Amino acid sequence: MSTSSLRRQMKNIVHNYSEAEIKVREATSNDPWGPSSSLMSEIADLTYNVVAFSEIMSMIWKRLNDHGKNWRHVYKAMTLMEYLIKTGSERVAQQCKENIYAIQTLKDFQYVDRDGKDQGVNVREKAKQLVALLRDDERLKEERAHALKTKEKLAQTSTASSASAASAPAEAEQAWPQSSGEEELQLQLALAMSKEEAEQVRSKEERIRRGDDLRLQMAIEESKKEAVPAKGEELMEQGRHED
Repeated sequence: MSTSSLRRQMKNIVHNYSEAEIKVREATSNDPWGPSSSLMSEIADLTYNVVAFSEIMSMIWKRLNDHGKNWRHVYKAMTLMEYLIKTGSERVAQQCKENIYAIQTLKDFQYVDRDGKDQGVNVREKAKQLVALLRDDERLKEERAHALKTKEKLAQTSTASSASAASAPAEAEQAWPQSSGEEELQLQLALAMSKEEAEQVRSKEERIRRGDDLRLQMAIEESKKEAVPAKGEELMEQGRHED
């Protein structure tokens, strides 16, 4: 376990954070990888609980107020916020609209690391995307419907493959590269669809194979039927010669 993870766990204990708050803190940590889709999905489900919703949003707004070297807190908080807007309770989008100015200010977020790399550009770009989404009700409605459908599809796929997934290392889920929630959704959907397509191909090949086997069997039976009268004719011809 990393030092940052230990420090985060200590803070969770000291501040007596709730389950929902701990999940948000984990999803928006300073670790150099993005929050897993499964963790964000758990948080999204918790937003339908009134108490958990308040705790989740309070922690997200707190993370958005970070700055400087904690730029990952800000970026990941917006990544999580986008995911919740699309798949969580509708109250998430409503509260974000009411506090859109807090997101707008992040369009000017600045932070250059020791290597001279502008890390603030990630935050600025994500802020622009979120503001544009929140201001376009029609687009928000469409993307939410699409995301919820995708989430439901992934849940069904996950349930169907839970037996094989149980043998996978628990650490694998945390090996996600830094990416937006939407990119992770698209990746997960692509994986789910590829599994479906592979299954369809296998089913088609199986049907073709069975059809070929059936045709071969019919041909053999037909050949046997034709061979019987031919043998009879041969015997009759032989009898005539003997006479």
